[in-house]
Amino acid sequence: MTTDEITIHRGLSGVYFDRSATTYIDGTQGVLEYRGYNIDELAEHSTFEETAYLLMYGELPAQAQLDEFDAELKNARELPERIFDVIDVVKDAHPMDALRTAVSALSGFDPDRNDNSAEATLRKGLRLTSQVPSIVMAHHNIRNGKDPIKPSTTMNHAGNFLYMMDGNEPSAQAMELMDKDFVLHADHGSNASAFTARVVAGTAADIHGAVTAGIAALSGPSHGGAAENVMQMAREIGKPENAVDYVNNLLASRERIMGFGHRVYKAEDPRAGHLREGVRNLSEEMGQPEWYQILVQVVEAMQPYARRGIHVNVDFFAGVIYYLNGVPQDLFVPIFAVGRIPGWTIQVVEQFEHNILIRPLLQYIGEREVKYVPIAERG
Repeated sequence: MTTDEITIHRGLSGVYFDRSATTYIDGTQGVLEYRGYNIDELAEHSTFEETAYLLMYGELPAQAQLDEFDAELKNARELPERIFDVIDVVKDAHPMDALRTAVSALSGFDPDRNDNSAEATLRKGLRLTSQVPSIVMAHHNIRNGKDPIKPSTTMNHAGNFLYMMDGNEPSAQAMELMDKDFVLHADHGSNASAFTARVVAGTAADIHGAVTAGIAALSGPSHGGAAENVMQMAREIGKPENAVDYVNNLLASRERIMGFGHRVYKAEDPRAGHLREGVRNLSEEMGQPEWYQILVQVVEAMQPYARRGIHVNVDFFAGVIYYLNGVPQDLFVPIFAVGRIPGWTIQVVEQFEHNILIRPLLQYIGEREVKYVPIAERG
C-alpha cells in the first residue's frame, strides 16, 4: 500500500472496531440507551443497583434477583485489611493514582484471580463495583489522618459512598441525586477509558488489569476532569451577575467554557438535563442557591453556540452536586470511576467473548535505510 492510499483516522474518530449489545448512542439526536432502555427512563425510574444489573446481565431484574444482587454488593464492600496498607503508602498521591494502585493490588486478593470466564469476570466486576467506593473514601480519610469509615450494611450504593466520607448519613435528596449521577455515568460506549480497558482485555489480561488501565485513562484531564473544571469555573465566577462577562472574556481569548461540547454529541447530552433540576433543589436545600444560578447564567450566555452543536454535557451540573455534598474537588473524577465500574465490567466481558488482540497500525513518516555510523565516527 502506498502512502497516498493510507487514510489516517486520528483519534480513531468514526471507526467501528467491534460490535456491542450494551450501549447505544446517537450523537446527532442526543440519544443514549443501556441495553435498549432509554437513559431518560432509567434516570427517572431506576436505581444504580438495578441499572448495574441491567448492564452486567442484559435484562432488568425481577425483585428477587435485584434483592440478591443488592445483598451481594453490600457484602462485598469490605476491603482486605492489607489494602489499607497499600493506600497508606500512597496516601499523599492524587486520589486517582491511589485508586489505580489499590485496584491493581486487589487482584492479588480476589478468589477468582486466575479465572477469566464470563461468570468469574462478572463476579469480580460486582466486587469491584462495591470495593472502588471503599477505596476512594478510605484514601480520603487516611490522607487526612483519620481512620477509614466502615461501610454501611444497609444504605444503598450512593448513600454508602457519601456516608463513608465523614460518617454522617446523607439527606434523602443528596442520596437520590448521587444515585441518579451514578446511573448516568454507568456506561458510555467506547470512550477513552472503556477502549483502554478493552485493549488490555484483548491481551487476555484479567478485569483488574483492564479496570486499572481504564482508571489511568480516566485520570487524564481530557477525559474525566470536566466536572472538577466546571466547579473551579463556578468558583471563579463567584456571583451569578458575573457569569456573562466571564464567559465572554474566555471566548474572546479563544478559551474553552468547561462543561460544554462533547466528542460524540452534537445535540444536548441526554444525561445533562436529569441533573439540572436536582442541582436546583439540592442547592436550595443546602442554602447555597447561587451555585445553580451561576450555572444557569453560563448556559444562557452560551445559548448562541448551541446551533453549532456546543451544548452542556453531563459534567456541567455534576460538579456542583459533588461540591454541595462536601466532596473535595480532587474526588470528582474518582466519583466518575465509582459509577463506571459496571460499564467497564461488561465491556471486558464482551471483549472476552470474541477476543482478538487490538492492534491498529501507525503510518511511518521517518527516514529509512539510514546507514549505521560507529560512535567513534559521529560528530
